[in-house]
Amino acid sequence: MQQSLLTFEQIYYTYPGAKKSALNGITLRIPQNKRCALIGKNGCGKTTLFSLANGLYKPQRGIVSWQDKPLQYDRKSLMKLRQKVGLVFQDPEQQLVASTVEEDISYGLCNFGLPIAEIQQRVSQALVEFELTELAERPVHHLSLGQKKRVSLADVMVLRPELLLLDEPTAYLDRPQSRNLMALLKKIHDSGTTIVMASHDLDLVYCWADWIFVMDEGRLILEGTPQDVFSQRDILKNLQLGLPLIYEILINEGLATEGTSLERFRQKILNIFC
Repeated sequence: MQQSLLTFEQIYYTYPGAKKSALNGITLRIPQNKRCALIGKNGCGKTTLFSLANGLYKPQRGIVSWQDKPLQYDRKSLMKLRQKVGLVFQDPEQQLVASTVEEDISYGLCNFGLPIAEIQQRVSQALVEFELTELAERPVHHLSLGQKKRVSLADVMVLRPELLLLDEPTAYLDRPQSRNLMALLKKIHDSGTTIVMASHDLDLVYCWADWIFVMDEGRLILEGTPQDVFSQRDILKNLQLGLPLIYEILINEGLATEGTSLERFRQKILNIFC
């Protein structure tokens, strides 16, 4: 059985003053070492789930567990959790807090009280890995959106999390910027980090993900491999999600169920994205 990193058990969450719950008894297990995608209409609860995963919110009912141990919400426990579970917001402006790129990347490390020498070493390594060396002293408000997204990703990965959560990572990026970002994510996953990506880009999800979760109105409706999920056409149509264009082309060509050939095709398309 695939080991789970993070588990949500019968989670309920309602925002203060809201008439409708954001999460309605959702149970979901994030498998270790996978590339997972989370899909659903706006307002289905994806961002709320991420905030609960990172300990930003506490469930009103239910239990969130890290490697089968329920989360504790005291300051010390949450700091440890956020070293293991990294969250990158859709809008990098929500994440960038310091004056320059170098200072921003070091911010989290300083908060965790690491030795100065280790902070310097990790920041230098992150600047190289995320191709930010030439921007190290650049004010963050002078960066392009693509650069800001790279900095926000570096901010999280410098902490060396085991699980990386990405909320609409390719939103507002042009094609070259998206390809650069996906190439970075490939390196991150290859290094052993489990990734969960919330996205509306179904073509990207189909080609990139090993495992897909489908949410609607705060509940988990479907989960499985891309082939398993997107073969449920009627359910996805009722959820107003549709199918990836690439998958529809395969159906029309009679290739959507040809096992090994289909997987090779997915990998070829993924190479285009990355």
